[in-house]
Amino acid sequence: MANDDQVTNDIADDQEEQVVSPADFEEPAPDELLEEDEDTPEDILNAGQYFDDISDDSVRLHLREIGKIPLLSAEEELALAQRVVAGDKRAKDKMAEANMRLVVSIAKRYSGRGLDFLDLIQEGHTGLLRAVEKFDPDKGFKFSTYATWWIR
Repeated sequence: MANDDQVTNDIADDQEEQVVSPADFEEPAPDELLEEDEDTPEDILNAGQYFDDISDDSVRLHLREIGKIPLLSAEEELALAQRVVAGDKRAKDKMAEANMRLVVSIAKRYSGRGLDFLDLIQEGHTGLLRAVEKFDPDKGFKFSTYATWWIR
């Protein structure tokens, strides 16, 4: 042990620095280490570049898919709405699919308000399905006018 102390003193004298023994060193608390960390997993996720790329691809894919679905004429819309009232599930699905573009159009107006665009579209689709269930074609309104209130 005495030899080790002599070596430490010799090194300190040579470099003109103070030698700190391990006992003098205080380890920071784990909380302090977390505060100093610049890139926490939350920061990386919040940066969102990776997820924005995925989100953009998902939106493009969704838009491409709904763009393939033909729009309904006024007569087709009325006939489908009457079949939906009668309880036809296929008519309900077709009416909802044909109006998915309306959801995207309305969701665009609400983008940039703190919700992801895909989340807005998803909530809009939920409203669209509710509108299909509640729509009464005998009142004389277009479905898109009625559905807009449920989609918002």
